[in-house]
Amino acid sequence: MRDTTASLGPLQRNDGRWELGHSRRPGGGAWVEFREEGLTAHARDGAEEVLPWPRILLGIDVVVGKGSAKGENISPAGLLGGLPGPLSGHFGGRLLMTLRRPHENRAVYFDRHPRWYRVTDVHVLETFLRHLVATGDAHRLADPAWLDRVVTRLTGHRMLTSRRAVQRAVAEAARGS
Repeated sequence: MRDTTASLGPLQRNDGRWELGHSRRPGGGAWVEFREEGLTAHARDGAEEVLPWPRILLGIDVVVGKGSAKGENISPAGLLGGLPGPLSGHFGGRLLMTLRRPHENRAVYFDRHPRWYRVTDVHVLETFLRHLVATGDAHRLADPAWLDRVVTRLTGHRMLTSRRAVQRAVAEAARGS
């Protein structure tokens, strides 16, 4: 049974697990899965790489779309990929992070869903991931029940307008779950 009732931008629940990106893309896709041992990147060719939670050093940026988003979460191509028509589902995204031991910058890619990602949802997702890394709680992403509760709380905040309001909502949702 396919369970896709909850989502926060490209973060979506499928079959009881949480993943970032379109894992069910026809012909194979790139996506990120949250496991106990770490963030697991699945490439289109079937290869997978596990990045252990303690290696993630400086937050996680979320960018949707091809090319540079120039400090924004969604590039112009990312907006086009959410519209109906021939570009629907194109122009995936990436997570940008700094890893330790050894120190390196890393991009982990994912394919987008053919649905629209609200800019606010992508921003809330990035703030949430950054918060978990900063508090040493990134490993909690591997707990589907906990993540269910947090995403439910965060998707209830549709009118977050300031960075401070988003940060407060994220901290409350993570703490209260």
